[in-house]
Amino acid sequence: MLVLTRKKGESIMIGDQIELKILSVDGDQVKLGIIAPKSVIVHRSEVYQAIQAQNKEALNIPQSLLEQLSKKTF
Repeated sequence: MLVLTRKKGESIMIGDQIELKILSVDGDQVKLGIIAPKSVIVHRSEVYQAIQAQNKEALNIPQSLLEQLSKKTF
């Protein structure tokens, strides 16, 4: 893990296209601005973990159900 110290108004570059900017610091809360191409998906970690859990759960669909769904025409 890389640990950096930044002040309000300063930023960090990730590669050539992603910039993390410190917008404000209030006690133990930091507000970040993320400047990235629209093709880069950005989530809070708890949202990302929930998406991953849902994706994993979706992979556990019984084969019989998948076969039934593939036979239907919509």
